[in-house]
Amino acid sequence: MLLLLLACAGTADLDVLPEEPVLPQSEVALTLPGAEPHAPALMAKLDDAWSARPDDYAPRTRHLEADGSPTWTNRLFLETSPYLRQHAHNPVNWYPWGDEAFEAARERGVPVFLSVGYSTCHWCHVMEEESFEDPEIAAYLNEHYVAIKVDREERPDVDSIYMSAVTAVTGRGGWPMSVWLTPDRLPFYGGTYFPPRAGVRGSREGFIDVLGNMSAAWSSQRDAVVQSSERLAATVNQRMQPASPGDGLPGGEALSDAVASWSRDFDPVWGGLDRAPKFPSSLAIRALLRSEDPRALEMASLTLEKMAAGGMYDHVAGGFHRYSTDREWLTPHFEKMLYDNAQLAVAYLEGWQATGEADFTRVSREILDYVLRDMAAASGAFYSATDADSMNPEGHSEEGWYFTWTPAELAEVLGETAAARVGAWYGVTEGGNFEGRTILNTPRPLAEVAAELEMTPEGLAAGVAAAREALYQERSKRPAPIRDEKILAGWNGLMISAFARAGLALDEPRYTAAAAAAAGFALDNLRVDGRLLRTWKDGQARHMGVMEDHAFLAAGLLDLFEATGERRWLAEAMALDALVAARFEDAAGGWFRTADDAEVLLVREKPWQDRAVPSGGSVHTLTLLRLYALTGDDAYRARAHAAMTAMGEVLERSPTALSELLLAVDWAAGSPREVILVTPGERAEAAPFLDALRSEFLPHIALIVVTEAEAASLSEALPPLAGKSARDGAVTAYVCEQGSCQFPTTAPGTFIAQLR
Repeated sequence: MLLLLLACAGTADLDVLPEEPVLPQSEVALTLPGAEPHAPALMAKLDDAWSARPDDYAPRTRHLEADGSPTWTNRLFLETSPYLRQHAHNPVNWYPWGDEAFEAARERGVPVFLSVGYSTCHWCHVMEEESFEDPEIAAYLNEHYVAIKVDREERPDVDSIYMSAVTAVTGRGGWPMSVWLTPDRLPFYGGTYFPPRAGVRGSREGFIDVLGNMSAAWSSQRDAVVQSSERLAATVNQRMQPASPGDGLPGGEALSDAVASWSRDFDPVWGGLDRAPKFPSSLAIRALLRSEDPRALEMASLTLEKMAAGGMYDHVAGGFHRYSTDREWLTPHFEKMLYDNAQLAVAYLEGWQATGEADFTRVSREILDYVLRDMAAASGAFYSATDADSMNPEGHSEEGWYFTWTPAELAEVLGETAAARVGAWYGVTEGGNFEGRTILNTPRPLAEVAAELEMTPEGLAAGVAAAREALYQERSKRPAPIRDEKILAGWNGLMISAFARAGLALDEPRYTAAAAAAAGFALDNLRVDGRLLRTWKDGQARHMGVMEDHAFLAAGLLDLFEATGERRWLAEAMALDALVAARFEDAAGGWFRTADDAEVLLVREKPWQDRAVPSGGSVHTLTLLRLYALTGDDAYRARAHAAMTAMGEVLERSPTALSELLLAVDWAAGSPREVILVTPGERAEAAPFLDALRSEFLPHIALIVVTEAEAASLSEALPPLAGKSARDGAVTAYVCEQGSCQFPTTAPGTFIAQLR
């Protein structure tokens, strides 16, 4: 049985589609097939969707009929977003974001309740279970509001604007985000998670109370509410205005100022910033590695070491959880995000190159191997995230149970002797460190634990490595956290960069192949009529790509070109930049988040801050500087300099707000070089030179590896190749700076000396 909730009990008019008859209240819940339906077009779509998804259908609701079908189905069942689909069987009559919802609110004369979250958000699940699955709360919502659900990962533009409103009202933000809007899309109140009723979690006011208060204000003081919404919208507009330009091109002092700021807030014991919760992005490891200040390298190294030792790192499968709730990186929120792991894989890779610490390469490899095993689609693209929650043995959803262990569980898998050793290394105890169980972590040095066990460090390390696979296989038998299988262009771009860079640095062809497969998928499936779309799910590409989609994918393609030398990737990166220039560029320098023909929202945002996911403008600025080095086309350099100048005030006032842009500032302030390797026949002949290059931390180079024949044919597109040949039939290296090259060499040792 498939039922559609189109309104709630009460005296309010039914929410109808245009030109549809209003049925009596008793016929609100309609069965398919059934009597004359209330909304034929919508019901037909739902019926078709139901019929098309019999195999993967699993209602996420506690309201089921005797045959196991859900009691209610709303419009979100027609969406591809896993987050929206999670709410498709709530008793709330959810709409997706769009004109239909706001027109319905205008026709009914009610405000809009906007709820924004994402599929792996723990507190989003809590609010769904407590409030959106509650028939009484849902009935009130349906009668007094039009309710809209937004997946923030699909619509970062919508999320960012209304998050600015919430932070203006409350002083803080987060998800789930709850916002009250007028039918004209103006916010007048907001918050994050609300407990369902007063007294729950110690609250003085519940969600049902807030809904009542806001509805009463709308009914009795509408003019005042509208005026308030206009003032709040003006505040949002002001907050999201582009930054003021600086006096000139920012220099190396911006990175120095950022290092000084991070130093003041640094946690000298655990690394990262001295606060809780701790996010990996709060301390920009890659920017620190580029600083000449010795404190910067110490901060970066300690933070990389402590993050990988803590419980935020998945010691069984690899990969990082989203953030730690404490200073020690021990207790995470257990969701895993593709974008975090992409950026951390690169940070650990560069950490190894800058310090020589071999353990950092282990972490980078384990991150990428985790992604290939658990987050890669058969198509080659990468899924978005996995949930924080999973089912415990009692069948209840519980955060973290999947990832935690007891001594008895270790012994059952490994045997008593091995379990004692592995448990000592990972800190597994009878009392545990998380709700009676243990989050695996490595709080003590390997040598100390080995000595305690009367083993050699090498022997203990080998035993732990052997046990990890057995633990992974055993853990895989547990009900796994839900995986969000939508594919996002931008997040895939970040992971393409990670695999391409690791493939080159670690000489891992399988990593390079993974980057190429994902890039091919994105270009073949996420481009429609020449435009890049943001999401792909269930065979559908949807939603216009935002700036970060174009920027992250272009950067990934450029990394893939350097890793493979295949001209296609460079050409596609340049094509994406051309689209960026045409649709996103601000004449004053920099880029807007949305295209010039995108949906008109309250503000056309021009991001001035790098967060857990960096801004597209910050990433693209470095891409332009790299394209300038590869092509010699000064237009790329000029646009990059204009972008940095446009952000000059922010870089001067708060350089840590633009930590990703600091990579571009550092490049521009340094002495970037073009590194050209010309082989007489095959790319593989360049291996001795690439081997010499792999472990070097050289963040200011643009690499081109070509055969002699390719150098001749590509010299028009890539002028730095003009006149470059394989001298005397041997691989020849050219180290150049703005076209001026050192003496060509056929000796790898001389080549590295020139680079250094």
